[in-house]
Amino acid sequence: MKSVTKSFALTLAALTLAGCSTFEAGPVGNTSVPQPAKPVEVERYLGRWYELARYEAGFQKDCEAVTADYSLTAPDRIKVVNACRKGSINGKIETATGKAKIVSGSGDAKLKVSFFGPFYGDYWVLDRAEDYSWSIVGEPSGRYLWLLHRQPNPGTATFDAMKRRAAELGYDVRLLRVTQQPG
Repeated sequence: MKSVTKSFALTLAALTLAGCSTFEAGPVGNTSVPQPAKPVEVERYLGRWYELARYEAGFQKDCEAVTADYSLTAPDRIKVVNACRKGSINGKIETATGKAKIVSGSGDAKLKVSFFGPFYGDYWVLDRAEDYSWSIVGEPSGRYLWLLHRQPNPGTATFDAMKRRAAELGYDVRLLRVTQQPG
């Protein structure tokens, strides 16, 4: 179990290295990533998020039922626990625990996240619902995109609206891979 968790953590570390290396990721889905649309109230952003869709990346290969849990550890520090089930929504669970720091001057909409030592990658809350029910997350290279929601299955209308918003932000939504969630 420990080696599986370590393996998952190392693959997730690839995201954090993407911002500071030539790590080969998926295709660029947005050549002009915008700045975050709104500031983020960190306390409201904390808690569990369910991944509805993502740009596929090697470190998430075969991941379903993906969740991310955020909790505050200090005024500008956040604990991140990512989990997925390998191969199916009933597959073996794998988790990775990381840390994030809020980027000063970003309206708390930009984080630096690390799952591996001193290496940090960008995590930008590009847009979010006023009630914090959904968020669209990316980073400056345009190779990564996540559509997150507070519910595992919010319905087709909500999902379609989130995809439309991602397209408005310049993302090629044809590259999205829908994540299976239970229920």
